[in-house]
Amino acid sequence: MSRTRVHNLNISVDGYAAGDHVTFDAPIGGAERLFSGFDGRFIHGIDRVDAPITVDRALTTLWGQGVGAEIMGRRKFGPQQGDWPDDGWQGWWGDEPPFRTPVFVMTHHPRSPIEFANGTTFHFVDAPPREVLRLARQAANGHDVRLGGGPSTVRQFLEADLVDFLHLVVVPVVLGSGVSLWEGLGDVEDRFTVESIASQSGLVHQLWSRKAIAAS
Repeated sequence: MSRTRVHNLNISVDGYAAGDHVTFDAPIGGAERLFSGFDGRFIHGIDRVDAPITVDRALTTLWGQGVGAEIMGRRKFGPQQGDWPDDGWQGWWGDEPPFRTPVFVMTHHPRSPIEFANGTTFHFVDAPPREVLRLARQAANGHDVRLGGGPSTVRQFLEADLVDFLHLVVVPVVLGSGVSLWEGLGDVEDRFTVESIASQSGLVHQLWSRKAIAAS
């Protein structure tokens, strides 16, 4: 059965996973300290980079394993608001986005898809989480769907009880403000079993597995 998964979501010890105001110069909206140690080269496998294998890097590689489609919020795709401007923007990732799958961008302003040669296609859809997940599962062709963020989007799917697995990376920083992952989600932990792994880097990896999945 296709699962809905969250991977490599960095979060501060006070529960914030992004800053308040995303701009072209600040894609994390002022929460860049969450990613100061993140090595994104490992998302496609530890065999792709000539560097020591660590707990952090090994867990990072789970990002793409068995994933056939991604869902993301509009702010993860770009900082624009309202109607899409004719500025040629194709996302933060240049000519080779790392996804290599269909990607469904949740927005109130649909537009034509953007296709890349490496298999990434961005689809812009105006629909509630359950409908977007249906489209993503259809496109994933039996594989899992990755919920890519940001935290507001992940929170919507948690509120709708549509998340099967979360890999959260608790970073030892206090932001004091930003976009909270947990706002309004009291007792959400009751739906999951949680395993924590601390690494020598100071990061704590939390693996949240939906109880119904873990028991099956």
